Amino acid sequence: MPKLPGINHLKAVRALEKAGFQIVRQGKHIVMSDGVRFLTIPRHNPINAHTMAGIVRDAGLTIKEFRKLL
Repeated sequence: MPKLPGINHLKAVRALEKAGFQIVRQGKHIVMSDGVRFLTIPRHNPINAHTMAGIVRDAGLTIKEFRKLL
């Protein structure tokens, strides 16, 4: 499995928007939805690689697909 380094939360949000997710609400975390799934993105810079991998998996993407969206 390819590794996913820590990513700036703004880059992660932009990539997920390209995948069809929209921001639902913001605060200490950013909540995004595609109408079916909800994702919670922490406002950390960088987001821990393990956390980001979990978010990508919950979005229904592979690491490879997510990297292409970055």
